[in-house]
Amino acid sequence: IVAVIDTGVDARHRAVRGGLALSVDFTGAGNGQRDENGHGTHVAGIIRAVAPDAHIVSLKAMGADGSGSTSSVIAAIEWAIEHRLAWNIKIINVSLGHPVMESAQDDPLCQAVQRATDAGILVTVAAGNVGKLADGRPVIGGISSPGNSPAALTVGALNTRQTAARSDDVMATYSSRGPTMIDGVLKPELVAPGNRILSAVPKDAYLANLLPERVVGRGPETAMELSGTSMSAAVAAGAAALLPDARPTKPGEAKVVLQF
Repeated sequence: IVAVIDTGVDARHRAVRGGLALSVDFTGAGNGQRDENGHGTHVAGIIRAVAPDAHIVSLKAMGADGSGSTSSVIAAIEWAIEHRLAWNIKIINVSLGHPVMESAQDDPLCQAVQRATDAGILVTVAAGNVGKLADGRPVIGGISSPGNSPAALTVGALNTRQTAARSDDVMATYSSRGPTMIDGVLKPELVAPGNRILSAVPKDAYLANLLPERVVGRGPETAMELSGTSMSAAVAAGAAALLPDARPTKPGEAKVVLQF
């Protein structure tokens, strides 16, 4: 089971139908089985594409416009920790973040990630999309929280140039890189495909209406191309979900295996 903390996962979409084990709403909107934004369904679709037998627990912490409160994200992490045995939650995917304002030791969101890791859950986190300024100059130290947590598996974005060969892969220029602000931790631990990733999205979602030129298909099979470390974190979460088929791994071991 992969717990996806995001804007929700739309239970109506064919890409996740049959793979959505549970939906819990932390936004107070009371509509946990819907994804008005589209981001969470896109992320869940990527995880299921990489690991088709993985099941998703949707922990909705963000609203229709993609915004939300840190307290909702922390509550979702705590729920996953508390219910990890009942739902066999091995991975939490957090494709979101906020700017680093304090040391990871003092950041409540990073502390929640540490507690999840201590409980035996691998937490995959998007590095952030602050790799360059508007004029193209590279940014150092743009890793967002909770990607700055030493406990997190922080994932940057690769541009695969839409080929299967790895020889032409390059780091996406928008992908945040370390060392992290304040603590100086080397991040991200790894990179994964994140550029122009085609995945599921509800046909009436905010992102589908905002970027109609990226939408493919219609109805319950609607998909769209999105780019970002959010997509990369989902790829890593899907890869991590395949690891128990080979051998049981603790969060630290899973990090090493995926890096190798």
